[in-house]
Amino acid sequence: MRILLVEDEPEMGRLIASLVAEAQFIVDRSGSLEETIEAATRADYGLILLDRRLPDGDGLSIVADLRRLRPGVRIIMLTALDSLDDTICGLDAGADDYLSKPFRGPELMARIRACMRRPGAEPQPSLSVAGLALDLASHEVTIGGRPVGLHRRELALLEALMRRADRVVAREALLDEVYGLYAEVQPHTLDTLVWRLRKRLESLGAGVTIHLARGIGYMLTEAAR
Repeated sequence: MRILLVEDEPEMGRLIASLVAEAQFIVDRSGSLEETIEAATRADYGLILLDRRLPDGDGLSIVADLRRLRPGVRIIMLTALDSLDDTICGLDAGADDYLSKPFRGPELMARIRACMRRPGAEPQPSLSVAGLALDLASHEVTIGGRPVGLHRRELALLEALMRRADRVVAREALLDEVYGLYAEVQPHTLDTLVWRLRKRLESLGAGVTIHLARGIGYMLTEAAR
């Protein structure tokens, strides 16, 4: 699942993004209302962690817009505004949860998990191609029923390709989904990651192949027999 973190304080943003990424979520970051709307327009997020005090206004002011853009999205407010009235205001404005700063990492992750279990949350089906399977809820990869450990970037790349199996996925889309919307990545970095994932899947007998569409992107298919 992909998460958008809306936080204008760089150090706090880095800490939260690192915590969420450790749980194998893909994390994009924005620091203003304008950037947040732009990001939600471009990418399909399952959950948004939304601060209130942003340089260009109150995060609550865009909750309705975010729900219009992404009807199934879950929204958790993360803010220093911690009075009872603030909490009630946030929930009444449409947030699914409201967590006051400072908070502990395990509590945030538990609230994210609880939020995504609620009815109406983004569905998390399993993907499968040949002997390869990916459980989107648990992030578990199996080959022939045997668990396989992948690094976070490899897992993100695999998910992006498996969601569009038998279709070419553009390089720009892969860069966004694997490294984030605003990341600065060297051109060869994605190619190296694809090569590493391809070799690993082949060595484990996954029964899939990752093809290069020169000048366009990559495609995952069942391997020819």
